[in-house]
Amino acid sequence: MRGIPLEERKALGALLDTRSQAEVMAQISQFGEAETGNFAEPLEAVPETLGALMFNMERGVHLKEIQDFLRDCPNIRPFDLILANELDDGCARSGNKNTARELAQAFSLNYAWGLEFIELVDDENEKGFHGNAVFSRWPIRRAGVIRLPEQYNWYFDRQRRIGGRLAVFAELDVGGRPLGAVSIHLENRTHGEGRRRQMETILEAVERELPDMPVILGGDLNTNTFDGRDKEDIGDIAGSPELRRRCLEDVFQFEELLPMAAEAGYEIVPGEPKMTRRKPLPGGDFLPLRLDWILLKGASAGESRMVSTAREDLTYARPGSALAAFTGAELSDHNAVWAMCRLL
Repeated sequence: MRGIPLEERKALGALLDTRSQAEVMAQISQFGEAETGNFAEPLEAVPETLGALMFNMERGVHLKEIQDFLRDCPNIRPFDLILANELDDGCARSGNKNTARELAQAFSLNYAWGLEFIELVDDENEKGFHGNAVFSRWPIRRAGVIRLPEQYNWYFDRQRRIGGRLAVFAELDVGGRPLGAVSIHLENRTHGEGRRRQMETILEAVERELPDMPVILGGDLNTNTFDGRDKEDIGDIAGSPELRRRCLEDVFQFEELLPMAAEAGYEIVPGEPKMTRRKPLPGGDFLPLRLDWILLKGASAGESRMVSTAREDLTYARPGSALAAFTGAELSDHNAVWAMCRLL
């Protein structure tokens, strides 16, 4: 995707002191585009089931290690479809790489990537682009982006960004049969009602853009059960074992988007109350959250699981690999979710 020169990015950002994100984004055509690339070899046969992986890759800052994880982790195999969040393009923190394209090339996958934010805080960014992606072993017939109603203005955050949350969709050709795939990233700095509105926009767009076909949706839905802007609320939850349990066991009661999706006919996995996000707390503790999901309609999941990305669980790393040499606490601040899916 074509970048924007640094001084132009700064000038566009400065407009946000007096204008809305929607007004400024309307001047940037990249926010309405989906970048695509085709690196997959034609498949000789279509399997009866397909493996879907949902993974927030935390900006792709550990790209070599993520490649080893995708290559060697036995609990995510097979994967034929990846719904990925937080992949940088031209950000210094991730080596100014197009992380989605590099992953697609490394694994001979086709991909579609959409721009969520333009990062403004680091002048070493070649582009400062950050977004979400769909990766597929099958051809992508068409792709696009679904922009979501704003629930938080990230320009006035310490991260200083142009943009807003989005979903990326792709219509895949699975042996001549269409399959819709959508990678979603909902807002963390809002309440459950704000996320419900964003999910409502997505479900309506799926009916419009991917009609009459099976669909697999997935992403970091940020279903934390609280308003991410409310530090006091977060502290109360962290300090109470009873309230902490709601973040894993009672998510459906506090996040209306999940029962709304179920009522619309979506199967939601994984069903077990497993942690997918370790939210750091003062003193070195963390709050276990259940944020990452796969949703299916016109398809069913015969098997699904959460897959840890904590360093102590990376026991399968090959000697001499980047993953084996990894010394961080976690490969990503999110665990992955995998499901074996059958199209109905």
